[in-house]
Amino acid sequence: MANAYLRLSLVASPLPSPPPLHPPVLESPRSRVSHQRRHRAASEALTFPPRRLDHLKVHAVVTEDERPKWWEKNAGPNMINVHSTEEFIHALKEAGDKLVLVEFYGTWCASCRALYPKLCKTVQENPDILFIMVNFDENKPMCKRLNVRVLPYFHFYRGADGLLESFSCSLAKFQKIKDAIAIHNTNRCSIGPPIGVGDVNLFESSPPQQQPAEAGSR
Repeated sequence: MANAYLRLSLVASPLPSPPPLHPPVLESPRSRVSHQRRHRAASEALTFPPRRLDHLKVHAVVTEDERPKWWEKNAGPNMINVHSTEEFIHALKEAGDKLVLVEFYGTWCASCRALYPKLCKTVQENPDILFIMVNFDENKPMCKRLNVRVLPYFHFYRGADGLLESFSCSLAKFQKIKDAIAIHNTNRCSIGPPIGVGDVNLFESSPPQQQPAEAGSR
């Protein structure tokens, strides 16, 4: 009897109604294209900032790498850099009877860097003088034979008179360079071929033992 009553209750209980059916939404070709465009535009908007930052970053690195170092800035045609003993001797011979001012410098020398802008101005004010820049680290054997112990160090040469004067100089004592130019840059006649650095043999195989060069005080 109980089983019969259970079967009747199951048959009599109403079944849950199915969800209402909605007609499918049909997209027109135009609306589908518009939706795709909006989706693509949103994607590009999200990815654009990183690309733009990468471009700016690369551009900044290239600009910094291409900027010349302080010792690479040339003040004029009468200022040259020599990179070997042969170039140094050749430059002295080609200068003839001109006054030649040689600076021995180091790229790591703070005093050399501080003095350099004023030296460039002096180069421009004296176009009849030849200025030679010698990198100490590139030419250590030659510099040691010339007794270059403190940087920046200066040599003054002229024609047959050879080496006229040499001294160390800092930015605070820059007037010393101007005074030497005024003394040695006078009109004169050459009395023979230039003798360069004198009796010093710059091509010896074993340079004399010297202490490493030091940076002078500013």
